[in-house]
Amino acid sequence: MVDADDSLLELEALKTLKARYCRYLDAKDWTRWRTLFTDDFISDTSRAGGLRIAGADDFVAFTRATLGRPSRPTVHQVHAPELEITTPTTATGVWALQDVVRFGRLATLVGYGHYRETYRKSDAGWQIATSTLTRLREDIHTPVGTLFVSDRMRAAAGRAMARKNRRS
Repeated sequence: MVDADDSLLELEALKTLKARYCRYLDAKDWTRWRTLFTDDFISDTSRAGGLRIAGADDFVAFTRATLGRPSRPTVHQVHAPELEITTPTTATGVWALQDVVRFGRLATLVGYGHYRETYRKSDAGWQIATSTLTRLREDIHTPVGTLFVSDRMRAAAGRAMARKNRRS
């Protein structure tokens, strides 16, 4: 069992882990970003129109290919953590998310949602074991206006992405 003082230290360590997730991702520091995940990490963005990816190396490679270009700057901000230490080496968390992805000069995506995650602690410290992204809303901002991305549009984009990945 984790005592109260240790529990507070562990919760702060999990907050630091997630802060680094955002900073390394937005800085495109792929080597350090990879260290934040367990080898058997699972990312599931299917409910947000994306993919389910098993394996930290595959997830980092996919994210790098998708968001790694200098012409595609990103900003990820997480807040309002709901964290629970479940055993001395496991924890769960939910984070509110706002992210911004610039798709060139003419389109910027602003998204809102939640990360639902599990964590494991080893000798290396806390790492993210699973992450599920859900979206509340996505808006695409252009010079002529803002487009709300509906669930139907998100599902169609997810199917197109899955077809593209099957061909790769």
